[in-house]
Amino acid sequence: MLDSLADAVRDCAKKNYGLNSRVEGVSAAGWLVIDLGDIVIHLFSSEQRDYYRLEELWNKGRVLLRLQ
Repeated sequence: MLDSLADAVRDCAKKNYGLNSRVEGVSAAGWLVIDLGDIVIHLFSSEQRDYYRLEELWNKGRVLLRLQ
């Protein structure tokens, strides 16, 4: 599932904004990072989201977009 999400993000970024991207990580590990240059997207499995709880670390930051 994470691979499909990563592919969709990469395709959209390329098609709509001309952005090249790189993907780091392995979907089986539950965490992928998509590097779009000035934008970095983290894709987590539900288990990894619960484990790392990044929302708590960044709770004072402004949420621009949340997809689940």
